[in-house]
Amino acid sequence: MAEVESDKATLSITAPESGKIQISVAAGSTVKVNAIACKIDTSVEVPEEEEEDGAEDSEKEEVTDSQGKGTEKKAGAEQAAAEKSAKDKPADKDTSSPLKTTPLARSKMAAEQLSADEVLKGLKKLSSREVDTILDMRQNGDWSGSATQGTEASREQARKPMSNLRKQLSKRLVQVKNETAMLTTFNEVDMSALMDLRKKHQEAFVKKYGFKIGLISFFLKASAQALLHRPMVNSMLDGDDIITPNYVDISVAMQSPKGLMVPVIRDVHSRSLAQIEEAMQTMATKVRSGKVSLEEMTGGTFTLTNGGVFGSMMSTPLINPPQSAIIGMHNIVDRPVAINGQVEIRPMMYIALSYDHRIIDGKDSVGFLVDVKKAIENPVSLVFGGQNPEEMLLGL
Repeated sequence: MAEVESDKATLSITAPESGKIQISVAAGSTVKVNAIACKIDTSVEVPEEEEEDGAEDSEKEEVTDSQGKGTEKKAGAEQAAAEKSAKDKPADKDTSSPLKTTPLARSKMAAEQLSADEVLKGLKKLSSREVDTILDMRQNGDWSGSATQGTEASREQARKPMSNLRKQLSKRLVQVKNETAMLTTFNEVDMSALMDLRKKHQEAFVKKYGFKIGLISFFLKASAQALLHRPMVNSMLDGDDIITPNYVDISVAMQSPKGLMVPVIRDVHSRSLAQIEEAMQTMATKVRSGKVSLEEMTGGTFTLTNGGVFGSMMSTPLINPPQSAIIGMHNIVDRPVAINGQVEIRPMMYIALSYDHRIIDGKDSVGFLVDVKKAIENPVSLVFGGQNPEEMLLGL
């Protein structure tokens, strides 16, 4: 029926029973916990055809009746007529149209029997100036058929309230800058061995597990093993005490339609790469659909963020409190590097570790990044807890 946005996640409210709905709160308003959002009169019979049409049509009909715009039968008839009219319009059938509309916009257009073309016509009229601009761009070979250039710039401003998720994120970011002694150290990683490994075994991996293995999973595994060897990087402050978990739960920064979210992958240190990748894909799906729970967003001991997916070369990621450290991945670029006295072109990535210098010393922070670097450059060592297989064989 509705979605409630908290400081950390968006929660869905579903109707437990069928009936006539009476909304108690307005959309976009702020409500207290345990407040009544709506009431459902279960004594009202829901017609069979209405149930077949789906809960969405039923809800629209009942809301219309509760607002005094007509009886249930009239609302249902109008809705059915509007839907039929919308289906009969060729513009709405054209799924290949580049114009995107939201579900709410489509429902309003259907209710008012409006087509997309009619809405666009009401927004602006094309003048000869726009036509001349396109013709000039065509002649000069600069026109791609998409956005126009040289037209009148809009001077309008859009204003909307900041979401609770964005408010909470802002508070936490300012808190990090004000309450921690944050420092960032960098290193670079040769991605050749890891990329060759993925290329060589990706097809067999997909055949066995049904999904591809990504780069983040290797960094999560390498980070977990390095955290076990350097527990201070996995620690956090609680007043005057330092808490050091014996496990590794890594929060992974993911972009959602409503902002940045950091769901937690539990027990990364004891999972295989396939299990880590499966957990990553499950969390990513929940984040994109807004179905991630509060429990899945809390309790991490360390954070990983990947700015490389947006093309970032280097950054200083901000710590995710109350944690004390965060590792940042960046884009992979072919760079000339010295290998055994010779210059070679290798796929290189800069990695960064931001940490709270109050409890993590330079030795641990720099050593952590070096451990991750070695594990990624020799990915087979991940099977042996990050140690060199040859050295383990010789007992070194």
